[in-house]
Amino acid sequence: MLDHPIAQIRELRVEFQTKDGPVVGVENVSFSVNPGETVCIVGESGSGKSVSSLSLMRLVEYGGGAIAGGQLIFDRKEGKDVDLANVEQDMMRQIRGNEIGMIFQEPMTALNPVFTVGRQLTEGLRVHRGMSRTKAEARALELLREVRIPEPERRLRQFPHELSGGMRQRVVIAMAMACQPRLLIADEPTTALDVTIQAEILALMDRLKRETGTAVMFITHDMAVVAQMADRVVVMFRGNKVEEGPVEQIFENPQHDYTKSLLAAVPKLGEMRGKAAPEPMKLMGVENQDLSPIPGTNQTLLTVKNLTTRFAVKGGFFRRTVANVHAVEDVSFTINKGQTLSLVGESGCGKSTAGRSILRLVEPLSGEVNLDGVDIMALDPRGLRRARLDMQMIFQDPFASLNPQMQLVDQVAEPMRNYNIASGSELSDRVAGLFDRVHLPRSFMRRYPHEMSGGQRQRIAIARALALNPKLIVADEAVSALDVSVQAQVLNLMMELQAELGLSYLFISHDMAVVERVSHYVGVMYLGRIVELGPRASVFENPRHPYTQALMKAVPIADPRNRKSEKDLNFKPIPSPIHGPGYTPEPSAFDEVEPGHFVLTTDSGY
Repeated sequence: MLDHPIAQIRELRVEFQTKDGPVVGVENVSFSVNPGETVCIVGESGSGKSVSSLSLMRLVEYGGGAIAGGQLIFDRKEGKDVDLANVEQDMMRQIRGNEIGMIFQEPMTALNPVFTVGRQLTEGLRVHRGMSRTKAEARALELLREVRIPEPERRLRQFPHELSGGMRQRVVIAMAMACQPRLLIADEPTTALDVTIQAEILALMDRLKRETGTAVMFITHDMAVVAQMADRVVVMFRGNKVEEGPVEQIFENPQHDYTKSLLAAVPKLGEMRGKAAPEPMKLMGVENQDLSPIPGTNQTLLTVKNLTTRFAVKGGFFRRTVANVHAVEDVSFTINKGQTLSLVGESGCGKSTAGRSILRLVEPLSGEVNLDGVDIMALDPRGLRRARLDMQMIFQDPFASLNPQMQLVDQVAEPMRNYNIASGSELSDRVAGLFDRVHLPRSFMRRYPHEMSGGQRQRIAIARALALNPKLIVADEAVSALDVSVQAQVLNLMMELQAELGLSYLFISHDMAVVERVSHYVGVMYLGRIVELGPRASVFENPRHPYTQALMKAVPIADPRNRKSEKDLNFKPIPSPIHGPGYTPEPSAFDEVEPGHFVLTTDSGY
């Protein structure tokens, strides 16, 4: 490794102007990135990690920020150091994309929806490298092959909306790598992706780094990803750097209290071995925490039999059904009172549709759903409305599921008003009780959703789901968008409520470590079918279906001495769930490999 760092941030201070005066986003932060090294910057939302990277690109100015102090030294290719904090924007245009590449968090907003993938990939090459159109297109094809995109010739002519999330993220990586930058900044590049795609993209970035010698600045809040990628780690908290060191040292011997609590809040795969029932996580700084296991009962609450949901694909002049999307295909399971069944799988495997079909938010094609003796499928609209008292849903994105124009007190009270359960002072007492229950101060009742953080909004969504005292809650990726420490608090809250109120959860997630922590039973879904179903310990410690095994292999483990290599990952591309109207799938057939542990024997396409 060369001694001279590619980028040095020295005593950086960034301020944002607001109505109430300047707010400091980053205060006195210093670190450097050497050639061929990956430096991970970790911290929760609002800790200033993205602001530091946007300052280095001088993009922070477009978001209302100003660099109020410090130096941003960048070593350009000619070997001259420049301070990016005070160069002209013209020079920044030459550096951006050419010498510093950036991968943004949200691939859909990083790509332009009106231009083809090919046009966006060749733009940088033609601007910075002066390539002709044919040369740039040939290089773009090469890049798509490097990031392992299937059928690259076809992809160049497609638009971003025609690609899946993982593919879009690969295109963004290819764009960032196009001009072989000296420094690559990756801002949470895998948060919105599935475990399997995340594993492939991390392995891909690691390989590209080794082949090109690029330095990488990797921003994330996922400690397992840090263990997989980092050489050095910088921990940030409220705009300040609180700790820095080699990755093994940070994981094995953290010095700062914040780093310790961050590591304690990460659910680790394998932590629940030998435990019969789920139990809350031990959180640092929380007094008298009840960590007793939650066994639940053996009484069945929900029975789902042969549930099938398909979506018609219309086409042609008369808008006839030309094909069907087989979203959920012959799914059966039961959930006991006070227990949690988790459905896991990748995006598009049908787990959210299965959850919505049970509540009849999506009308299933066929099947039986029985909730505590009530046949949900046979109900008319009025009966269904009554049945929804017993089953509620927590959606993935709490901001989208809350009304931006209503105060929180009204949003939590609304279900009780709708069903005439309470009014007047009794209503306000119950709402205040729900706020206490989800550990939110009562002073928040007059606030609006935009005045809350993501974790607080998710708590409001939980309070609203609890308002009607339901028996079953379908939690659709309820913690996937949250920071680790907030995620740990929300999970503990959900488990505490389960122990207190005897709630049953259908927990939909793609995070295997979280699923291992909260579940009594686990169902693994692939292409609309459950391929493996059984008690948590059986599925996690003895996975029998090849897809479950591949899924377990892909999960990054929060241990820097136990890294995955690209050869560990052998995913087959997922076949299409769309079939012609004449197609009749086989029914699902299962083998019972141990008591209560079932594995699909029908060909699932994997």
